[in-house]
Amino acid sequence: MRITFLGSGTSHGVPMIGCTCPVCTSTNPRNKRFRPSILVENEGRAILVDTTPELRMQALTFGMTRVDAVLITHTHADHIFGMDELRRFNALIGAEIPVFGDERSLADIRRIFEYVFVPTQEGGGKPKIRLEPAPDRFSLFGLDVQSLPVFHGQLPILAYRFDDCAYVTDVSRIPDETMKRLRGLDILILDTVRPKPHKTHFGLAQALAVVDELQPGHTYFTHLSHHYDHDETNAILPENVRLAHDGLVLET
Repeated sequence: MRITFLGSGTSHGVPMIGCTCPVCTSTNPRNKRFRPSILVENEGRAILVDTTPELRMQALTFGMTRVDAVLITHTHADHIFGMDELRRFNALIGAEIPVFGDERSLADIRRIFEYVFVPTQEGGGKPKIRLEPAPDRFSLFGLDVQSLPVFHGQLPILAYRFDDCAYVTDVSRIPDETMKRLRGLDILILDTVRPKPHKTHFGLAQALAVVDELQPGHTYFTHLSHHYDHDETNAILPENVRLAHDGLVLET
């Protein structure tokens, strides 16, 4: 399995519009962050987690040539507003693309992207997608995938586990049952939006407490704001915990 970080930033991205802070003006490429998404590849197939507004640029930047399925965590703009870009991947793979999510997310997608599901003149085309409720546990391209309930503030959303790797973004609370299902991880990818506490995301201390409880082999923090300088933050983190960066590739 190969995991590529297509984006590791917050809903604003980094640099943030109109900001002149040291991180937003940094020349370090690891301080440049697209909105958060990963690509999981196995057996020659590719699973995209969320369709960010930068999906086209992410694909061009990191050489994406196929998407065989999409998993949606939730439907905030930074996680779904690149949905239309899937039409190019329809052409590349010659097939419809299943999009998995919880019932709330699927209803939102059908409403927000109504033109996809009703007869229209197509012009440049529109994505061919099939909305599928995400099972609690299912097999996808040789991977054991689990859909894991977590909370983004008061909003119930989904995290996902792929074999011994898990992607938990936009999270402020992890229910006990989900914590049990996150044990035994080799790789944990976890939200920590800023050093200070936040109403709808883990702050750094909360995220490190989860790492301490779960004891994964390796942890990579994502959904990072401009409050984190990549190198300065990594210098103070535990040895097996690192900030993710756009373009980071993990292989297991």
